[in-house]
Amino acid sequence: MRQIILDTETTGLEPSEGHRIIEIGCVELINRRPSNNRYQQYINPGREIDAGAMEVHGITNEMLADKPTFADIAQGLLDFIQGAELIIHNAPFDIGFLNNELTLMASGKPPPRIEDRCTVVDTLKLARSMHPGQKNDLDSLCRRYSVDNSQRTLHGALLDAEILADVYLAMTGGQTGLFEDAHSHVKNTGTANIVAPSDIRRLDPNRPKLAVIAANAEELAAHRAWLDELDKKSGGRCVWKNLEGLSDDLTK
Repeated sequence: MRQIILDTETTGLEPSEGHRIIEIGCVELINRRPSNNRYQQYINPGREIDAGAMEVHGITNEMLADKPTFADIAQGLLDFIQGAELIIHNAPFDIGFLNNELTLMASGKPPPRIEDRCTVVDTLKLARSMHPGQKNDLDSLCRRYSVDNSQRTLHGALLDAEILADVYLAMTGGQTGLFEDAHSHVKNTGTANIVAPSDIRRLDPNRPKLAVIAANAEELAAHRAWLDELDKKSGGRCVWKNLEGLSDDLTK
């Protein structure tokens, strides 16, 4: 399963008011584990950034003057996320901005939509269902799930995506702390960065074999008695006993 944790930074809050995306950050998970593939891109929006937005993310107009437009990077982004499950906090905000950018560059043709290329999971909606009546912004979830966000003095798309990855894994399965060594692999150079996977750590082929300790007769008898009790209480529906044929195998 391929999942992409995605976040954006923008010039303001409403695409309907002409606001645009200025940064995109993505972190890839394969089978709920980080692949170290990341995508990060600053974008020249062709307009001024609202002062309020600048206070949130710290990105200035001057920083974006020499960056590519969304149209310049769109195909690379779409290729990166194609077919993945997108994990986004407050997904309607980011998806709305992304689809708006795709519409602006469509030149009257039917624009591609993110939802046609990916499935989308909104972690804000998920958090609200799990913690009704509580604060469910990203900082609050970090505190709730003991995810370290000490590096987050300002919002940034890639950093927020990395933090959200830890939060999402903690919310849905308890895995956290997966990115401590990965932060150093990506530099915010203002160009797209895709980081190659780390070297695989292989086990020594000459390592000692693991000892296998078989159950003794007393332990087998206790196990059978417990399964018999489960089978009795469940009306003959003890799954382990039926599937494994333990009533016969334990005596062999």
